[in-house]
Amino acid sequence: MDDTTRLELRPQAGPQEDFLRSEADLTFYGGSAGAGKTYALLLEPLYDVDNSGFRAVIFRRTTPMIRQPGGLLDVSEQVYGPLGGKLNQSLLEWTFLSGASLKLAGMELEQDRYGWQGSQIALLAFDEVQEFAEVQFWFMVSRNRSTSGARSRIRATCNPDADSWLRSFLAWWIDPNTGFAIKERSGVLRWFIRDGDSLVWGDSKAELVEKFGEDCAPKSATFIPASIHDNQILLSKDAAYLANLKALPLIERSRLLDGNWNIRATAGTYFRREWFGTPLDAPPAESDVAERVRYWDRAASERRPGTDPDATVGVLVSKTRQGVYVVEDCVKLWASPHQVELEMLNCAQRDGVSTLIGYAQDPASAGVAEAQSTARFLDGYNVRFAPVTGSKEVRAKPISAQVEAGNVKLVRGLWNDEFLRILENFPTGKHDDEVDGLSGAHALLCAPPRGIQRASDLITGNSDDADGPRPWGWAGDDSLSNHDF
Repeated sequence: MDDTTRLELRPQAGPQEDFLRSEADLTFYGGSAGAGKTYALLLEPLYDVDNSGFRAVIFRRTTPMIRQPGGLLDVSEQVYGPLGGKLNQSLLEWTFLSGASLKLAGMELEQDRYGWQGSQIALLAFDEVQEFAEVQFWFMVSRNRSTSGARSRIRATCNPDADSWLRSFLAWWIDPNTGFAIKERSGVLRWFIRDGDSLVWGDSKAELVEKFGEDCAPKSATFIPASIHDNQILLSKDAAYLANLKALPLIERSRLLDGNWNIRATAGTYFRREWFGTPLDAPPAESDVAERVRYWDRAASERRPGTDPDATVGVLVSKTRQGVYVVEDCVKLWASPHQVELEMLNCAQRDGVSTLIGYAQDPASAGVAEAQSTARFLDGYNVRFAPVTGSKEVRAKPISAQVEAGNVKLVRGLWNDEFLRILENFPTGKHDDEVDGLSGAHALLCAPPRGIQRASDLITGNSDDADGPRPWGWAGDDSLSNHDF
């Protein structure tokens, strides 16, 4: 850097600046995606990097999260590199000119916290603290100490999670009815002590000292909410990111865009009957169909008196050239594995060879043989099978967003009412077979085109792909990768 070049690192006015000025022992920042949380957290150590004895750690729940595009590591290089910091890539540790250091660390397992026994960390920071177990957080609080002269403090960023321990900790700053942060309480300090296993709060340090004595050692905490609208730099550089947040399914949109700390998955939050609109009288014309899939969620269980097992469901979905999804048919049965295969073959014959047939492979070793056996039974048809990953809720989010946007229609049929009832009750209903069938069909329709393959191709190794057979699979991801600095 020559003498005419001047590097300036500063927070944006508003919540980001308030976060970096906080006097609290524990400061929590964010509550929405795109609020500039990562950048703010990485600016905090700059107060002390001229102190040779200063030690800081910023935790992310897993180490791969640190290295993901736009994550802690990427942003840290933008902040610390120009300041002369040296990065040890293998240790994920920055060393500054004074000798001060900052480590980026994962803590995936709860027992990993014990690896920090005996540490002295002046600045203890957590990126997305709601992802950590409560025992991890409080154990590390005990490591927040220093003899370097730097002020010991804890800083954390967060997104709303109604079921997290953090929701309870931040209760005073959040409206219990709406789930939104109370604007007037942003940045207001409160004090707490631990009495047994419970936290006792007070409006001042003196209040708690008077009640519990001089030795109670109260600590101060505050919450500073922020949203993407407070991050004008991001909006000016990537205006489409706001549209991305608005396109999320209802639950994720309420959390990550609106900052709602009360929202959780209940019946009707993923699918609502009215979102599908009026049923169509007929499927789309063949000339208007880009691709068609029947996806099977297999249970292979017979229903006997007094039992209520899961059903096998085969959902037929077409995607039009205009990008509209049409649920054309839903077959549902309770039958033995062989009877299920016979029904799959019957449907394949009715649907035609141009219709993809998808189904899930059990990840256990026996599941591979079962999936290949079904493929042999369906020889001559276009088959895809692979293990599914991610929770049912994660897998349902993409199609839920399309349904809410009005991009999914039903063809009128006797199966409509049962189909919609199961969807509306998801994820709290007892059965979700139709949901798995619909989300599987949507994921397969969104997969990169592979050309037509016969079932035998997947078994013998023949393939239209130059790299060999690669049965379709979908990997769910509950995280939102973003550049929110």
